Amino acid sequence: MLFTNDTNPQLEYELVCLEQLVPQDHLLRNIDKYIDFNFIIDLVKPYYCENNGRPSLDPIVFFKMLLLGYLYDIPSERKLERAVNDT
Repeated sequence: MLFTNDTNPQLEYELVCLEQLVPQDHLLRNIDKYIDFNFIIDLVKPYYCENNGRPSLDPIVFFKMLLLGYLYDIPSERKLERAVNDT
């Protein structure tokens, strides 16, 4: 959907729905559909302190990032972080 501004064309913007950009049969949609990643929380709970230090990265997010790196052959964590932040 494109919104226009007759007085200043630089103020035009377009709303984009990410759900429409990713095909329904995409590999990552299928992974999300069939795998429940909540088991990770129970596995890593003994390694996270609940009341001391800074909040940590969600272990599920961390695992999914590493999985993306493996699936898309992203060789370094810096490149992986860039790829995840760019999307």
